[in-house]
Amino acid sequence: MRIVTRLDETLPFIPVRFAVLAVSDTRTLETDASGATLAARISAAGHILVDRRIATDDIAAIRGAVEEWIADPEIDVVITTGGTGFTGRDVTPEAIEPLFDKRMDGFSVVFHRLSFEKIGTSTVQSRAVAGLAGTTFIFVIPGSTGACKDAWDGIIGPQFDYRSQPCNFVEIMPRLDEHLKRGKLRG
Repeated sequence: MRIVTRLDETLPFIPVRFAVLAVSDTRTLETDASGATLAARISAAGHILVDRRIATDDIAAIRGAVEEWIADPEIDVVITTGGTGFTGRDVTPEAIEPLFDKRMDGFSVVFHRLSFEKIGTSTVQSRAVAGLAGTTFIFVIPGSTGACKDAWDGIIGPQFDYRSQPCNFVEIMPRLDEHLKRGKLRG
């Protein structure tokens, strides 16, 4: 797949503030390769990693951590990794989707397209989703390091680089709360 994004080097880089949540019953911060992969890519890109945690595969634990970060004005983006499959313990989408004010359906479409290039039809076993909660972007991605690399390198990284053209999330961030100021959209 050919990526059409280009960088306008005449524009300044604007760092964005991230939080990363690995969802797992077995990992610790020391053994969490997926969260570490995201943290390394966030820092290498010049962004700020504000917080990184582990939560068990439990709706209340996952939602609680993400709600805390949504309420924190120092965090612009939350990325969760893990818990997107179909087993009984995979509950990350169920924990996060009720928090969305707006869904980002295109993220799932593009993520699956990138993933299909690497793992074929196995991509259908992921329920990767994304959305906006207030002014906080949230990305829910699978727990493999490959999925984290694909999501960051192919979608999240470019969209949070202000220099990315033809458009990016950083340029719309100052206007994200317009719908909150005039009340939630009715539909």
